[in-house]
Amino acid sequence: MKLDSRKDFETLMFRILDPLKPLYSDGGALLQVGQTGVTYPRRTIQMEGFSRPLWALGPYWLGGGEAPEFAAIYRRGLASGTNPGGPEYWGDPGDCDQLFVEMAAIAAAILEVPGTVWTPLSGEEQSNLARWLDTINHHELPHCNWLFFRVLVNLALDSVGMPCDLEQMNRDLEEVDSWYVGDGWYTDGTPDIKPQRDYYIPWAIQYYGVLYSVFAAGRDPARARMFRERAMAFGREFAFWFDRNGAALPYGRSLTYRFGQCAFYSACVFAGIEPLPLGVMKGIIARNLEWWCQKPIFDRDGVLTIGYTYPQLYMSERYNAPGSPYWGMKTFLVMALPQDHPFWTVPAAPLPELPPVYAMKSADLLFQRLPDGQVNAYAPAEVEASEHGQFAEKYGKFVYNTRFGFSASRSYVALEQAAPDSMLAFVIDGYTFIRRHSEEFQLFGDRLISRWSPFAGITVVTELIPTGMGHIRRHRVESAIACTAYDCGFAVPKFCDGFAASAEGSAAGARNARQRCTVTGRTGAGVLVEAWPNTSLYAVNTVIPAVKYDIPVGAVTLETTVESESRD
Repeated sequence: MKLDSRKDFETLMFRILDPLKPLYSDGGALLQVGQTGVTYPRRTIQMEGFSRPLWALGPYWLGGGEAPEFAAIYRRGLASGTNPGGPEYWGDPGDCDQLFVEMAAIAAAILEVPGTVWTPLSGEEQSNLARWLDTINHHELPHCNWLFFRVLVNLALDSVGMPCDLEQMNRDLEEVDSWYVGDGWYTDGTPDIKPQRDYYIPWAIQYYGVLYSVFAAGRDPARARMFRERAMAFGREFAFWFDRNGAALPYGRSLTYRFGQCAFYSACVFAGIEPLPLGVMKGIIARNLEWWCQKPIFDRDGVLTIGYTYPQLYMSERYNAPGSPYWGMKTFLVMALPQDHPFWTVPAAPLPELPPVYAMKSADLLFQRLPDGQVNAYAPAEVEASEHGQFAEKYGKFVYNTRFGFSASRSYVALEQAAPDSMLAFVIDGYTFIRRHSEEFQLFGDRLISRWSPFAGITVVTELIPTGMGHIRRHRVESAIACTAYDCGFAVPKFCDGFAASAEGSAAGARNARQRCTVTGRTGAGVLVEAWPNTSLYAVNTVIPAVKYDIPVGAVTLETTVESESRD
């Protein structure tokens, strides 16, 4: 699907949303799109399903679009979901309740199109909705991007003259500001507790900051200006996360939100902020959406699934409910643009010229762009202590790549189940141990060095050095245990045209008609790891070329070269 005109974007939006219509409850307040569970109850799962399409529908109505059937559903649902005496009442939220997350989309819709989602409600229905939203001011929230949900709710309540807590809103904004680290980057909470930088900065903190700069421009011009300046700085660097073929870097948690990856640039276009030329931002948005349209991310009824490039629960987090992927509808904020906005007619431009190697110091990542267009991001494995699940896979691999993706383990009982692509995996008594986090690291302009321990008694200092077609890994291992280690390359799809794989001497490689990865050690033995099905985020069946090393008691230095090629 080629995206260019407003009509193209509208068609895609309804291709995603229309399959939901028969799945709404009679009262409209609940949307049941699947049967898998999360850490919150079924009623909240269904409310989440109801809320998230509003990230697209609100902007669509603001831009003059008409979707009367959805408008009727949402007016009915907002009334019945907040009626404490009704059968579809969403419930009274408690501390750190998922319902607070879903309030944000409702608040944004009130700010965008009060004439569609607020004014048509009766006085009693408005009071019920306002009372329910205001509960966010009377409970504890996690100190992360959730604080912006309360900011949006208070802005929305104030905009329609309902009771709110503007002092609390200001305290929340001040706390968010304390997370700022520079160049437009924040951490998603207190840096010493949540140090990693991932998509929660562009599709959450930066996104909400841009919304605030629009809807609070009159009341808080200084902070609005600050958010816009930070968006400008962030937007120039965030382009590094995108491949010329439209793919965005698969890295970090919540990747089932998929095309939410480019939502930040939609927010910039909506707000009239241009960290990059308008055509370049359109190109990033359009190519990313087009890339996703080529993937089997919908079920047979057209409903988005949990997973990445195909339905896959192994990579999900405990908070990924069946309706969670519709968080990606934030990207359709561009639908708020008027019919005559130049975004709809400007040609989608390619990415700007970017250096082949770039140290993104505020994000603690080293980026590399290979001649064939691949993007590598070398990561330090700096993550929060309280994990959401599979943090080693999502943050701890040596390199993340836009053409090969990465693998999420089935277990650590066997190497094939661990599928440790882009890792140095130690096998001890049949169990696999990998880098979960780094004790310390240094990011230079041309390399990344980290110190880590996979197992008590083993310390590794790894140096990652980008080269012309890949990178060199130099590991200094000090071990009190004699064991085996596998330095693994990318997971290469098999059972496809042109597939072949081999291991000989100290090298191993795998290729197909579109991709190739080889690993070569100065010592060691080349091997092929037959990863279990559905571990890779990009392909259901893969093989991982690796070099096997014998680790003695004492100190040893290993050096492995990893190279890859890929066609768009």
